[in-house]
Amino acid sequence: MNIRSLRSHWTPLAITYLALSAVGLVGTWTFNAVAILERRNFLGDWVGSGPAVSSLTVDLLVVAIAGGVFIVLEARRLGMKRGWLYLVLSGLTAFACMFPLFLCMRERTLQARRTAVVAGPEPAAP
Repeated sequence: MNIRSLRSHWTPLAITYLALSAVGLVGTWTFNAVAILERRNFLGDWVGSGPAVSSLTVDLLVVAIAGGVFIVLEARRLGMKRGWLYLVLSGLTAFACMFPLFLCMRERTLQARRTAVVAGPEPAAP
């Protein structure tokens, strides 16, 4: 695969997911930095800051678990290597960053397949 074909897999949808991934990273880490600088009890704030925050916490945790299952199964279905790594890295960054990044890479994988079907098989190397 050459550089030109790698660039061709950047669809508008893939770029949108990549932008959302960046927003997720910057947005979550801005508040993480504030929590660290203020020496806040991160988990305590999650569950002890009232019913609205607890509701949002449960809401996001359920979505993250469902998204994690989707990542692993979809990566396996599409033959994407190391799909589990998105889940591991979400613990270091944020699921709001890694899930859109997975969707970006998924879109690129699907675009590569669509391009390969339209172009047909590559000729054998001499």
